[in-house]
Amino acid sequence: MKKMIMPQELEVWYLLPTIRKGLAKEMVKGGLSQKAIAEKLGITEAAVSQYMKGKRGSDVDLGNNIKKEIKNSVKNILKGSSVIKEIQRICDQCKREMILCKIHKRHGYVSKGCDICMKSEG
Repeated sequence: MKKMIMPQELEVWYLLPTIRKGLAKEMVKGGLSQKAIAEKLGITEAAVSQYMKGKRGSDVDLGNNIKKEIKNSVKNILKGSSVIKEIQRICDQCKREMILCKIHKRHGYVSKGCDICMKSEG
């Protein structure tokens, strides 16, 4: 039997790294140094470098709406908003748009339905 992976684990293993990677890439596009990005995101410069090379972080497709939210969050972070608050806001949006459900269906254990959205696999 396949080991059950809980939605919280999927959020930590797939969703959060994808969001941090997206934030880092957008900040680089905005002209911030890797050192400044690392300080803002609370990660190492090496992690930022790995994000840019595509060697770290998940490659989950967050969709265009979430990509826009990431761009908005970068603007908010640069104006002084809390990174944690912005990441949580994006996570909440991902849940509303059922991105976490898609991750769960791809990487989690779903027997009769998705326990995140409670919809049947049909």
